[in-house]
Amino acid sequence: MIEGTIPARTASLLWAAALRAGVSSAELAAIHPVVDPAALDDDLLRVPTAWAPRAWELLDAAAGPGSGLLATETVERGGLYVWDYLFTSEPTLAQGVRAAVNLRGVVTDPRVGWEVVEDGGLLLIRDATPVLPGFSRAPVQEFMLSLMLRRVREATRQPLVPVRVTFTHQESNRYPYLIDEFVTSRIDFGAPYAEITFLDAADLPTGADPHLGTMLRHYAELFLASSRLAPGEQDNVRIAINDALSEGELSLDGVARRLAISPRTFQRRLYEMGTNWREEVEAVRCEHAVELLRTTNLPIRSVATRLGYADARAFRRSFRRWTDQPPDEFRRQSLSDDIATMGPDD
Repeated sequence: MIEGTIPARTASLLWAAALRAGVSSAELAAIHPVVDPAALDDDLLRVPTAWAPRAWELLDAAAGPGSGLLATETVERGGLYVWDYLFTSEPTLAQGVRAAVNLRGVVTDPRVGWEVVEDGGLLLIRDATPVLPGFSRAPVQEFMLSLMLRRVREATRQPLVPVRVTFTHQESNRYPYLIDEFVTSRIDFGAPYAEITFLDAADLPTGADPHLGTMLRHYAELFLASSRLAPGEQDNVRIAINDALSEGELSLDGVARRLAISPRTFQRRLYEMGTNWREEVEAVRCEHAVELLRTTNLPIRSVATRLGYADARAFRRSFRRWTDQPPDEFRRQSLSDDIATMGPDD
């Protein structure tokens, strides 16, 4: 599980809700370069959580009261992938909600403080995430609680009505929208936590198939284990350099074209990242050289050619600068290390 990230699917839904509210793609793209809408259809990809607060702010500013509910409307059952079905992966509602909360990393940052509390006949679903200074969690809390309401209704196939809903933000002109959504006037503001409370609902059956429920939970766990972080801007630069190097077309202008930016903009971004063209090319060449020396028997001159060097001597000088070893010695040492780590059955 990758803390500090949210799934690309969740980011995609938030992006769609913001566009629906009138936020421009340019505003959303400007928040963080890693969040690329072209890559948000990859379910295993995760993007920095830091992108989300600014996206919520833009959505709230554009949509006004009820912005969190607007986001909920974009999420049909199944829109959040396997997580939506975890509510029916256990025989009772309380157990199903707890399964979904325990595997919240499938839809959000695993550090988010969702909790399930049973108190007598009450079932509480709580968002205990600390409020960031200067950031209003109003739309986030509205989204989270309204989404939970829809999922528990789907799980029990009953029109459940909460006996109480609370938010940490102060009462405002959002109130009428919230009454319509939660079908209750028992809505309090300025509370310690955002939470939704149901009475005598914990033991309601979900109609779960125990075998299917087990498979759903295992699949969600595998999904989390297989997730990966979206490549950062520097990663994308190095991927483009590596591709250009492989095709024998390594040049600053050529790599800038691959990144769909001008050479001047490319150089400025490298500066902003605290690096430059030469350092990035050297980093890619070093990584590629190490791989070739460890995994192939190519002559040193062939390795040099693949890395774009005019002759083997220039490559040898560079490799010694990178590793304090000549490439021949590095290859021999790597081979010795591999033999030393092999077991008797290898």
